[in-house]
Amino acid sequence: MFDPDIAPSGTLLGLLQRGRGDGTLHALAAPRAEALAALNDSVLCDSRRDWQVENRSLYYARLYMQLDGGLEEIERHLFHPDDLTDTGEERTGLALSVLGHLAAYGRDAARLLLRSYAAVGGNWRWALDELALRDDDAGLIGLAPAVLARFPETPEGDAQLATAVRDAFEPRPWRLWAEDPRYRARLAAAGEQGSFDRWQRQLRPRGPRPGWSVTEVLEWAQQELEPRPGEHRYIAAARCLSAVAGPEDRAELLRAGRGGPDAARAAVLHHLAERGDPEVLDLVEAAVTDPLSAEPLVAAALSSYERMRSVAAVERARGWAARTDRLGASAAGMLARRGARRDTDLVLAALRRTVREDGPDADALWELVDGAGRLGITCAAPVLRHLYRETSSSHLRGRAAAALAVTDPGFAAGFAVECLWDCEETTRELAARHAATGDDRVVEQLRRLAADPAEEAEVQTAVRARIGPDASAV
Repeated sequence: MFDPDIAPSGTLLGLLQRGRGDGTLHALAAPRAEALAALNDSVLCDSRRDWQVENRSLYYARLYMQLDGGLEEIERHLFHPDDLTDTGEERTGLALSVLGHLAAYGRDAARLLLRSYAAVGGNWRWALDELALRDDDAGLIGLAPAVLARFPETPEGDAQLATAVRDAFEPRPWRLWAEDPRYRARLAAAGEQGSFDRWQRQLRPRGPRPGWSVTEVLEWAQQELEPRPGEHRYIAAARCLSAVAGPEDRAELLRAGRGGPDAARAAVLHHLAERGDPEVLDLVEAAVTDPLSAEPLVAAALSSYERMRSVAAVERARGWAARTDRLGASAAGMLARRGARRDTDLVLAALRRTVREDGPDADALWELVDGAGRLGITCAAPVLRHLYRETSSSHLRGRAAAALAVTDPGFAAGFAVECLWDCEETTRELAARHAATGDDRVVEQLRRLAADPAEEAEVQTAVRARIGPDASAV
């Protein structure tokens, strides 16, 4: 099944949305109008599984340069009336990042568009950060009146300005504006207020105090859970237990781990797992398999188990891995991380089962894919190739590529070639180390990556290890 926001992987749009190297290669071979339409669709309707960590902007910017694409569609998207009501970063962040890379490549139109949006757009902070890295001082100084006008000279406006200055990802514009006599006093006051806010937060600790007992820590964990149900307070409570709990407290901890309130129980499981207590594995199994256990407790129990590094945890995983529930999936992940060659059948079975039942984007696949590579499971290559093609996560695709480099003899002449154009730098680095240079496209792309100032240093290091200090040596 496909995510409704993701086109099929065999289409040009699907390839570009996934950030696959074949997306670039197919776009360059397709009619220009069709390629630009798919490119604009990918940039303006961000379909990334996790937009905060997956890279696409440099990938799309390079393709805009290669297709000599105009920016009219991006401009219409940025200044659409929706920008007045939908101020979420995910609506415009990708387009702004693409403009930032285009500005770095010398596209003046991209820089001017960023300036215009920073002056009036809803996601102006992102645009200002892009300009902070790429614009000159004069361009940034010219934005000061429009940006500072967003903050009226009232107590509320001054507080909002202090927050903006404090939280700015790139401080360069604010520092430039603070040097201007027209804005110096106000920005200095905003900076002082931001520092004062940090100091005040440090003076308001909400956690346990010195001298607390195990009982008091567990009570605090449960009290904190009720007004803040989305916070993982049990982890903080577990850290406190590590400071106050002694051997004489073990009986109380085990009682709480068997039947205490959920938050206290989760804190105890985390604490005992960190210390490799011999009874914690039974406590984890009881918490996960009890049909009356609430979801937060089950998740906390599995998380505690997955952090364990003991031989006992691996041995128990061998007994759990054949299960088809969440405990079995967690155990298979443990074997993928820490198992031995004898565990290859269990890991492979879990990998196949997860793909078959949960599809190519299941969270459990990450560790199983890594495990297939770590254990060198050559029989996993067909499943890994399927994941590489179908997953919408560029990070998972990169992990599949790394596993294929170990398990698939044809990787160097196959997927490694297209990985040179992939959206993720780690995948391009992997390809630079493995792609067979018998293909002329590989040689040309290696040279291109070596000369591209926007390319990451790790990728260029891998490239130069293949072609030497002089690219003509290939």
